[in-house]
Amino acid sequence: MIALIDSAFALINNILIPMAFAFCLFYFFWGVAKYIRTGAGSEKTAEEGKKTMIWGLVGIFVAFSVWGIIIFIRNELGIPGIDSIERPTNENVTTSVHFGNQSNP
Repeated sequence: MIALIDSAFALINNILIPMAFAFCLFYFFWGVAKYIRTGAGSEKTAEEGKKTMIWGLVGIFVAFSVWGIIIFIRNELGIPGIDSIERPTNENVTTSVHFGNQSNP
């Protein structure tokens, strides 16, 4: 069960949150480009650029908050990261191959 929860957290932290950050940054810079491109042009388009930048920043804040909440929940529930889970190893397993009357340990 913990492995399933850890897999879900790993999916969120390793794929969804970085995608959200990338989308929000793109959206923010799209607003910057809209604002700069208008220059001395239409005031309406400049205002749309400002709104786009603000919503991009809001999105970055939300993505960062979700990421922090996921880390907080993981730490409070004591769910270890995927790298810190002890996995069984085969260090104590010995194999031998037999060829006719000869054996190789």
